[in-house]
Amino acid sequence: MKLLSFDEAVTSLWRGDVVAVPTDTVYGVAARLFDPSAVTRLFEVKSRPRNVALPVLLASAIDVQSLEVEWSTKAQALADNFWPGALTIVVKAPASSAALVGASATLGLRVPRHEALANVIVACGPLAVTSANEHGGVPSMSAEDVRAVEWGAPVGGVMDGGVCNGAVSSVVELTSRGWRLVRSGALSARDIAKVIGPESSVDDQ
Repeated sequence: MKLLSFDEAVTSLWRGDVVAVPTDTVYGVAARLFDPSAVTRLFEVKSRPRNVALPVLLASAIDVQSLEVEWSTKAQALADNFWPGALTIVVKAPASSAALVGASATLGLRVPRHEALANVIVACGPLAVTSANEHGGVPSMSAEDVRAVEWGAPVGGVMDGGVCNGAVSSVVELTSRGWRLVRSGALSARDIAKVIGPESSVDDQ
């Protein structure tokens, strides 16, 4: 697998390729969110079931506006406090967006704390990204790990960003009835509750 410079990675993504990129957690494989063919290829690369939605990485919270998701005051409060960083915010999405990233009515959004990747997202727009490993396998921590994976379809190359720290992002799902911690990681339920209140069934509108 070819090692890509920043410019080569951007060019490959715009061409519709799937590209492996470093993040602030682990390496991921990415495709431009608004390129349906590339997103389909990403599912094939990962051998990932279509009913499992892909996370979306943004350059900043402003990018949320391009997705037309249900973005509540609680979602904005979490973004203000924890983005960029290892927090994925799961929100309801329109059918058009959900179709791009799997048979799901939600999207998981995150702004990574990684300068090189942020620059790629600025150049390419929001990216659909999943961890750079075989579906259900061990995440890749380095470009060499990525190159050792047996992919289900060709990957356009990998942008070498050194060794990732391996931290796991926390995942919070927001609904009109409240919120729940889907996965604990860098942030705990207590951290989230300090910003938007305790987990509950109270409507958040």
